[in-house]
Amino acid sequence: MVTRLRTAHTADLAPAELRAARALLYAAFGGDFTDQDWDHGLGGMHVLIDDDSGLAAHGSVVMRRVRHGGRWLRVGYVESVGVRPDARRRGLGGRVMAELERIVERGYDVGLLGASDAGARLYAARGWLQWRGRICALGPDGAVHLPEEEDSTYARPALAGPLDLTAELLFDWRDGDVL
Repeated sequence: MVTRLRTAHTADLAPAELRAARALLYAAFGGDFTDQDWDHGLGGMHVLIDDDSGLAAHGSVVMRRVRHGGRWLRVGYVESVGVRPDARRRGLGGRVMAELERIVERGYDVGLLGASDAGARLYAARGWLQWRGRICALGPDGAVHLPEEEDSTYARPALAGPLDLTAELLFDWRDGDVL
């Protein structure tokens, strides 16, 4: 089966392409993909893989800000990575991640993502490192501790160089799941 990988900013994707990506992610996550999950993956770069049956895999990276060690870092935050159920086990997720990692490594201080239990194995095998420090977000009323995110946050150092993986991260706020 022939596959084609392409990258595009959200603004360069046609409405039909965005609908296809959202439908793919809904299927990939077994229906557990909300409007806010979709919104979190917009506004950045998308990696899409098409095959003979249409869109087979998707992932995006969006910019976020995170305070680490007293300074604010420009973060490439990986979102909305999924493979169409009938296209799994063909290496498409790895191809999407390789392109997202290229974007992160060349354009951001660090890459971060929140991993499911199943996704964590993929990310760790690709060299992503589990964050061991405290995770917080700067909410409307100040800093909010997010202990539920502390076992599922993974980092990929990029332009900032080595990071202290035991330090606190303070994320910018967003509605829905903050991470």
